[in-house]
Amino acid sequence: MNYSLLRIPLINIFCLFIISCNNSKATITESTTNTATRYNYLALGDSYTIGERVCESCRFPNQLKTRIESFQNSILNTTVIAETGWRTDNLINALAAKNLKSDYDLVTLLIGVNNQYQSIVFSEYKKDFNVLLETAIQLAGGNEKRVIVISIPDYAYTAFGQNNGNQEEISSEIDKYNAFAKQVAMSNGVTYLNITDITRKGISQPKLVAADGLHPSKEAYSLFVDRLFPLAIRILNKKSLSN
Repeated sequence: MNYSLLRIPLINIFCLFIISCNNSKATITESTTNTATRYNYLALGDSYTIGERVCESCRFPNQLKTRIESFQNSILNTTVIAETGWRTDNLINALAAKNLKSDYDLVTLLIGVNNQYQSIVFSEYKKDFNVLLETAIQLAGGNEKRVIVISIPDYAYTAFGQNNGNQEEISSEIDKYNAFAKQVAMSNGVTYLNITDITRKGISQPKLVAADGLHPSKEAYSLFVDRLFPLAIRILNKKSLSN
């Protein structure tokens, strides 16, 4: 008997099986993507939001996106409007120059450290922050429950902060900025998230500080997301139930 002749159909059958499996996987992946709930997320801020000195996937908005999409069948379309060095007025101007739709399911706002660092009068921050929070709510479809204000990290607990200025004064001023942001957020029905205490471990836990000795590291942002994630999931799931 010529066994070589038997091999040909067996090989063909095996190849057809592999192709069929691959096609099934592609169909499942495509089906999962098609049935995924899509959300729009807008992250507003400065260097702490853009993720200065960390990779794009390491900054907290992108870590949040990854974690949410891994947790449930969803796609979190993420837009980041932030630049290193931005004060509140810079963010206001940037938003005014963009034609954003008011359809974001989740908006985070983290801003103010550069006002403090550049010694801009506190009254300017107060005025600008009110404008920014109002804008954030508008961009969230007018729903304040979809907005999260995130506290300002404390750079006094970094090598940069230790070598520049009075650490106690820096921390005291950061506390003042955060207290105002929290008060305004809560009075408008907006969720306020404190992450400042995480950054105050920067000296005792150097891994929480990026290589530049100033900004949060990937590990620090991961801790931010540990707190942000349940708040974000709750907001997004409420939005799904209302549809």
